[in-house]
Amino acid sequence: MSAQDFAGLTAIVTGGAAGIGLATATLLAERGARVAVFDRDVSTVAEPFIGIQADVTDRASVDAGVARAAELLGGIDIVINNAGIGAIGNVEANDDAEWARVLDVNVVGIARVTRAALPWLRTSQAAAIVNTCSIAALNGLPDRALYSASKGAVYALTLAMATDHVREGIRVNCVSPGTVGTAWVDRLLEKAENPDAERAALEARQAIGRLVAPEEVANAIAYLASPLAGSTTGTALDVDGGVSHLRVRPVTS
Repeated sequence: MSAQDFAGLTAIVTGGAAGIGLATATLLAERGARVAVFDRDVSTVAEPFIGIQADVTDRASVDAGVARAAELLGGIDIVINNAGIGAIGNVEANDDAEWARVLDVNVVGIARVTRAALPWLRTSQAAAIVNTCSIAALNGLPDRALYSASKGAVYALTLAMATDHVREGIRVNCVSPGTVGTAWVDRLLEKAENPDAERAALEARQAIGRLVAPEEVANAIAYLASPLAGSTTGTALDVDGGVSHLRVRPVTS
């Protein structure tokens, strides 16, 4: 890829203050984009980013944030819908309020941000949306019922959006990471009965034998968002260490 394939383009990255979002914002900026980072807390966001405090569960907050980003950036070419939260447990482990909360962030949040950004995307010559999905959308993971349901919806939403907007010149794709080594995953592991054993199990189930790095996911997002991927739309790109399709034999001594 060109080192400056995003030169002259503008992007917003939700959940961009840490983890995959921050890695993505950093990479896009390094490759020439002007980037607005959306998060509930942007106190740590510094140049070259524009920090915009926004909550994807609040329509007024999203609408105001997107409008502000468009004003400061001079438009919006790329939307990275990365904001999301996790959930642990089988189908009976979370109450109705938690189901509503997770779906509101992980699914409806994407709809809110995209809806607000569409007027600017429709005028762009390089419009692209990338949603952060998960291998949980298409793989039966233990104790991830609610999270998997939300990411299955993200996958379906990605395909629907790609279909609806392809003739407007807006490409829509998603990345499906495996387990990524972020502070978010660390917090989930802290809730396990044996965090060390749980981490070892997560590492072992990925064929590469380790967690995915946030920068590796960012590189996949950047590929899908780049004008160099102009014929790629309605695609889910796995960044999962091989867990979805590889069946390697256990290591024996």
